[in-house]
Amino acid sequence: MLRSGTASFLWSFLTRSLAVRVIAFSSFWAIIALVVIATIISALFRQVSQRGFDSVLLAHLNNVIGSVGASDNRRLQGNPNLDDLRYLQPNSGWYWSVEPVTNDLGPALRSASLTGNVPAPSTREVPFNDFFQRNYIAVGPGGHQIEVFEAELVVGDQGQVARFRVMGNRSELEDEIGQFIRQVYGYLAMFGAGMIAINVFAILYGLRPLNRVQQALADIRAGTARRLEGSFPREIAALADETNALIDNNRRIIERSRKQVGNLAHSLKTPLAVVMNEGRAVGGERGALITAQALALQQQLDHYLQRARAAAQRDTLVFRTPVRAALERMVRVMTKLNPAIEFDARLPGVDLIFAGEREDLEEINGNLLENAMKWARTRVVLHTELPSASKGPRMFRIIIEDDGPGIPEEQALEAVKRGRRLDETKPGTGLGLAIVTDLVEEYGGAFFLERSSLGGLKAVVELPRVEA
Repeated sequence: MLRSGTASFLWSFLTRSLAVRVIAFSSFWAIIALVVIATIISALFRQVSQRGFDSVLLAHLNNVIGSVGASDNRRLQGNPNLDDLRYLQPNSGWYWSVEPVTNDLGPALRSASLTGNVPAPSTREVPFNDFFQRNYIAVGPGGHQIEVFEAELVVGDQGQVARFRVMGNRSELEDEIGQFIRQVYGYLAMFGAGMIAINVFAILYGLRPLNRVQQALADIRAGTARRLEGSFPREIAALADETNALIDNNRRIIERSRKQVGNLAHSLKTPLAVVMNEGRAVGGERGALITAQALALQQQLDHYLQRARAAAQRDTLVFRTPVRAALERMVRVMTKLNPAIEFDARLPGVDLIFAGEREDLEEINGNLLENAMKWARTRVVLHTELPSASKGPRMFRIIIEDDGPGIPEEQALEAVKRGRRLDETKPGTGLGLAIVTDLVEEYGGAFFLERSSLGGLKAVVELPRVEA
């Protein structure tokens, strides 16, 4: 199971890469083509070598036939000159012999290299052709595999018949063919390796524009660019143009949504102000009720408008906010509004970037700091940290703690519900933590409450970040 899973993962990883696919496919067919070429060359060389080998043996056979005859005393005579020293070396694998078939031709004639007998198959196993010739494979005295060309001819006036044989060392032929085949495969292997290397370079070089597109998209996502800029090949230029059109369309949708949200807020601002003024003018219990409901309506409206704006901006490509600058502004405001509270702010480095808009980050921190200042006795602590690396998006945390009474664990979930107030003696509408929860969820982050080491509440917000 483990081996099968590893193979499946490796195959999935390799097939997900376009470069690996193209390189593997082209290399596979290059190897197949080279093997086919090597096989064809080897077969042709073997055919040509065999034909040349047979031609040499037939020429030697004809030489022996022309050089040997019968003497007046009916004996075989002749001294063939084949101009090949191998016929003089014992057990060289190259032999000739002339053997009498009839009994009246005396002893056989042999080359100096033939020191034993070479068995011949029967004519039933290997018959003669129309020219009274045949050839077959045998084993010579030296253990070599030899090829024999044989002819039976009349050599005397009385009809005497002799068997002429010329034998060549086929092992030498096979060695030469094998050496040639090894050289062919070696040269083609070197050629194939060079061809595959050039092919890999050409493919990777040809795919380099895709890396430029990837880098350009990373720049857009990091907020350092707004469009895919640069000169791309014709095949990729269309993709770049469509991507730029998609970015422009996304930007137009966001701007239109923001205008609609702004128009809605502006159109409701005056009626709500009139209702609140009328409530104050009415006075008494009825006027207070009208004013409170109008104020609650305005806060609910602000909450949903803020959430709609955050949802519209969540998947945009260009909103980036330096965390340190945003926190510094909030710290200055809260310090002035709450001079009696000791504020310990450990601000992050300048390279920590929130993947969202500044207003949303300030809305989140403002609600949490306001809540901490409201409940703290003497001290509030703010700091940031980076969680351990994970396979998901890169995140960072903002942690705000106070030394107030805190919230029991069983009531922590209730505290983040919209309009839920655990203590009615404190001013507010109960929307602060709910707004934080909604905004954080829109950015794909996390928000939870814990017991602080200071004795009060510890609010932890986890938000996405990008590289500076």
